Amino acid sequence: MTSFDPTALLDAWAASTRRPTVAHVRRLPARACRRAAMPAWVDPRLTQVLADQGITSLWQHQQQAAALLHDGQHCVLATGTASGKSLAFWLPALDAVMRGQLREATVLYIAPTKALAADQLAHLEALGLPGVRAAVYDGDTPTDERAWIRRHANVVLTNPDMLHHAILPGHAHWSRFLRGLAYLIVDECHTYRGVFGSHVAAVLRRFNRVAAHHRAEPVAAFASATVASPGAHASRLLGAPVAVVDQDASPRPGMTVALLDTAPEDPDQTRRSTLTHCGELLADLVQADVQTAVFARSRLGVEVVAETAREALAQHRPQDANRVAAYRGGYLPEERRVLEADLRSGKLTGLATTSALELGIDISGLDAVILAGWPGTVASLWQRAGRAGRTGRDSLLLFVADENPLDTYLVHHPAAILERPVEAPVLDPDNPHVLGPHLAAAAAEIPLTRADEAVFGPSTMPLLEVLTAQGLLRRRPTGWYWTRQERPTEHIWLRGGGALVRIVEEGTGRVLGTVDGARADASVHTGAVYLHQGRSHVVTHLDLEDHVAHVVVEDPGWSTQARATSAFDPLEEQQHLSYGPVTISYGTVAVRSQVTSFLRRLPSGEVIGNHPLDLPERVLNTTGVWWTILPEALEAAGIDQGSLPGALHAAEHAAIGMLPLLASADRWDIGGVSTPCHPRTALPTILVYDGHPGGAGFARRGFEEATAWLASTCAAIQACPCEAGCPSCVHSPKCGNGNEPLDKAGAVALLKLVLASVAAESDQSAARMPVLSR
Repeated sequence: MTSFDPTALLDAWAASTRRPTVAHVRRLPARACRRAAMPAWVDPRLTQVLADQGITSLWQHQQQAAALLHDGQHCVLATGTASGKSLAFWLPALDAVMRGQLREATVLYIAPTKALAADQLAHLEALGLPGVRAAVYDGDTPTDERAWIRRHANVVLTNPDMLHHAILPGHAHWSRFLRGLAYLIVDECHTYRGVFGSHVAAVLRRFNRVAAHHRAEPVAAFASATVASPGAHASRLLGAPVAVVDQDASPRPGMTVALLDTAPEDPDQTRRSTLTHCGELLADLVQADVQTAVFARSRLGVEVVAETAREALAQHRPQDANRVAAYRGGYLPEERRVLEADLRSGKLTGLATTSALELGIDISGLDAVILAGWPGTVASLWQRAGRAGRTGRDSLLLFVADENPLDTYLVHHPAAILERPVEAPVLDPDNPHVLGPHLAAAAAEIPLTRADEAVFGPSTMPLLEVLTAQGLLRRRPTGWYWTRQERPTEHIWLRGGGALVRIVEEGTGRVLGTVDGARADASVHTGAVYLHQGRSHVVTHLDLEDHVAHVVVEDPGWSTQARATSAFDPLEEQQHLSYGPVTISYGTVAVRSQVTSFLRRLPSGEVIGNHPLDLPERVLNTTGVWWTILPEALEAAGIDQGSLPGALHAAEHAAIGMLPLLASADRWDIGGVSTPCHPRTALPTILVYDGHPGGAGFARRGFEEATAWLASTCAAIQACPCEAGCPSCVHSPKCGNGNEPLDKAGAVALLKLVLASVAAESDQSAARMPVLSR
């Protein structure tokens, strides 16, 4: 296919009663390039290889970043998808490797995913550069190859997890490689945010400390999608100043952006799910030979979209049904490699994926991208959109609103997407829940001294005292030493999910995939229905001790949804604001949750069973924002004791849904609890908390922007045309109580009361302010 007409497709969908409503369309114009000469310092052999591939010049941002790195300055290159960031950091790195004479230069490349590291290796090997011995070192690397890599490779590609679990604890075996380390490349660094980002910041500090021990001072190269304050973000990750190049000089083809509303025009009409709509849209595009990727939020959602598209194609063009597949984390490596190759070759025309395909894997030829719901941040939206249009053709981006307050708000407020600046990633390198364990790991690698406070920051000494009191470290005249036989890294999971649970097919013993330990209770509990490449499996037993979920191939004809109970205890109120009958607080909290049962649902949504589960209670120590309201004020606002639980619960759901509008978060990064009378506050209380140990900065953002946050929450509920509440306003897709009870009108009255109290107190404060004469 050479071209397609996005406008014709949108017109056809607008005329169909089975497709979402086209709420807004905008055409983004193409952008011309700005070129720069190939630097004279590049090794002539490398210059010739690039010239043979048609690369004789650079974009200006590539030349600027490469020059800074070559001159020994840490640099972050923050430009759009497909802007050639890889060439900018590989130029000085490969030049150093190829010119190494008295002492061999080495390069360590870090990617957030195995797929991206494998993709980069394929590109390096295709260059065929003399003297460059590149290899991937990750969890899939065979044992015998690992030994060869440590002894001989001069370019090693890995991920933060492998650096943390294997390379740093065994750094003595890497002494040859570390002594020659010239460059440290951290690709897609915008993905390192929240608690994961805080972990990676600690790992990078540990790495630089180990490198210095081996007398190496590598230059750090960061590559990022377009984000706000990329220099500050990279500096927080590295723990040192980083120069910035962020003016994108690459060409960009035009793009048509369409916002689609899945709410039916007739309020009495049953709303079809966003995943169903996206699957049917994908089928339409595959039939038109438009290569398309659909980004869904969950692994289950990916499977549903792919199967829906295959079923639709089977009815109209059966020969196209096998041109659609699902791609997500949890698949085995060999499955992912085959899918990536099929997409590159054009064998696959449609792919449903999670964020696993968001990063810079070189997938050329995509013409359209569909977003099944808000991806969490503006930066992520444009990163995913950039997967289309790589071959110079105009492209299509479809944002299909999901059933929640934020998506409903965004699809009817295009400026909030198309004219809003990208966010700055949030991370906290001083989070004690993160830094403390990494200090123990650092002590096991090389004993810590007071000088390491300059590496890890001002929280180092107090945390060392805590670790010593706990018996994990022992203080001696020469420093702090790890005291135990096991490695401390065995107890630190960078991605916050704990040990992975393997999903094993009974009878064959085949491992279908994995799921994070933190998600296992809700997703692969005994009796859960698990989808894998369109096939249904039923979990026969979840073994939490051995981290295994046993499944059998079976399509029972229903889906399952876990139900849970939750409660919280404020641990330390760090800040609060009082507004008459309303108090808004921020601090640390302990959230207790337990999956207690699961529902069986027919495809119609009808519940046909509620089955108890015996799973342990989980406790999460994190940060949260909570607000309390005096009962008499609620009664005056028309919220009686009977409607209070539903009003609090509905307001909690909507507030969770709208917080990502202000914080660099996804709805699934945030949790909430509400109660008509909390034991500690003795008042009606709503809590919204960060879903990561120690917090991730999202709740703090909510506290700082509480008025704007709650005002947009109230507006989103009021704007929804439903009468009693729906997924577009106060229902939550992850509610452990099955979205019961909920009171939409009560939530609006409650939020109006909070906002009126804030406004009244602000007016009184202004009136009390002294008037200063000139």
